[in-house]
Amino acid sequence: MYRSNDPIIAGVCGGIAEQLGWSATRVRVAYVLLSLLSAAFPGILVYLILWFLMPERSR
Repeated sequence: MYRSNDPIIAGVCGGIAEQLGWSATRVRVAYVLLSLLSAAFPGILVYLILWFLMPERSR
């Protein structure tokens, strides 16, 4: 799994969407909703961890 070459913030949700074959917009909306429903902090923390762990796709 790689970060997307067309990122909105860091390319994490775009990379997840590419891996699953889903729309990046749908993954981003789902991620935001899940983050808000979990009091936001865990979602932000998970995003930051994924940002550092997921390698960037070579261009």
